[in-house]
Amino acid sequence: MSELQPSTPAIDESTVDELRELMGRYPQARSALLPMLHLVQSVQGSVTAEGIELCAELLGLSAAEVSGVATFYTMYKRRTMGEHHVGVCTNTLCAVMGGDLIFERLKDHLDVGNDETTADGTVTLEHIECNAACDYAPVLTVNWEFMDNQTPESAVELVDRLRAGEQVTSSRGATITSWREAERVLAGFEDGRVDEGPSAGAASLVGLEIANERGWSAPPLDTTDGGSTSAAAGSKAAGGGSGSRAEKDRAEAEADTGRAEDETVAEESDADVEGGGSKESGESDD
Repeated sequence: MSELQPSTPAIDESTVDELRELMGRYPQARSALLPMLHLVQSVQGSVTAEGIELCAELLGLSAAEVSGVATFYTMYKRRTMGEHHVGVCTNTLCAVMGGDLIFERLKDHLDVGNDETTADGTVTLEHIECNAACDYAPVLTVNWEFMDNQTPESAVELVDRLRAGEQVTSSRGATITSWREAERVLAGFEDGRVDEGPSAGAASLVGLEIANERGWSAPPLDTTDGGSTSAAAGSKAAGGGSGSRAEKDRAEAEADTGRAEDETVAEESDADVEGGGSKESGESDD
């Protein structure tokens, strides 16, 4: 394995055990790759060469396959992150509402560029294409927790508090921890803070409030067999006979499902089987 920088902790046996635990949570072990990479980041501060090689070895994949995943998703970092990750949304709505101004102000205030870390190692700044919180624009996240309705001034105050080690609370109620602690939660290991947030705020509930005021409701879901029977009957009336389009569609769907299951079994690695895959004990790839 590649040598690590002195500031990068090695992956110890307890972490390897947790990686194996993640593998065992899925019918196919390779499905655990995403949380495994989050766990690697929680320990080493990024997806390192050591982490890629270890995940590949455990899952029976090539390092190139694991690296392809790690470089595809932007939440996986290839450079060591700061104690806190601050992501500023600069997509359309947030941008016009002030996101671009916030990002520029923070770059100047922190003396960093995009995806760079402050000299003291406390904050990594990144512009994000969408934080999926348009009703609170402009928004930013700290370690993936929302900070809503921001201004350049409030953003500067926020990062100053983070750098000073003060306790910060998200707009949605969750206490801000470190980026590495958040990555461990994303890997699937609870930190006991699930009830702190996030919660739906006023802007997200406006539609529900209007519906309640006007007596609007969604039509009830028909869960009886009669619903599907009526649909089939209508299809027969239109197409006629036992060879109705609905029946053909159903047969094709069942065939596709069976073919997908066969292909899934054929592609399973040894790690998939160890993690609870669908191959029978002793069944070979041949």
